[in-house]
Amino acid sequence: MTFGGSDKNTRGNGGDDGDMKLKPTRIRELLANIVIAAVIAWVATRLAYGSFPPISTIAGASLYPVAALEAALGFYIRTRVSNSQIGADRRQLHPITVARALALAKASAQVGSLVAGVWLGFLLWIFPQRGDLRAADADYPGALIGCGAGIALAVAALWLEHCCRAPDDPTDEPAAS
Repeated sequence: MTFGGSDKNTRGNGGDDGDMKLKPTRIRELLANIVIAAVIAWVATRLAYGSFPPISTIAGASLYPVAALEAALGFYIRTRVSNSQIGADRRQLHPITVARALALAKASAQVGSLVAGVWLGFLLWIFPQRGDLRAADADYPGALIGCGAGIALAVAALWLEHCCRAPDDPTDEPAAS
């Protein structure tokens, strides 16, 4: 049974798997996340800033360790891929581990862009208020650090995603000597 169209890509029918490939995360999609989240956060901040708790720098910095771990994982996987150490042997990195890292990277890129957008929207509202409101002045450093943490997570996730790529398949042509 199929829903909404042809059954070309259903399991077991020998359909073309080319449509089902996982594609790299697009920067424009992440930028769209940032813009949409910033607009929503700006409106919410404008309407309810007085009821927000104070923003600490620790709250903003919470994603930096995750970004650092993803970047380090990217370097580790990249080294293993370039040294052909991906496989089922105990001394190799299992392909499922790389696939899980890729799933983490794709999700983290989305989360990082959304978090960056929320902090950006918050910043866009409090920045002009800094001279007039002491609370806005106090919240500014934490929000700035938070925006940077969201960007750092998205960048680290894109790096990890890049490092999870399989090397190009060799051609069927014999090597020229």
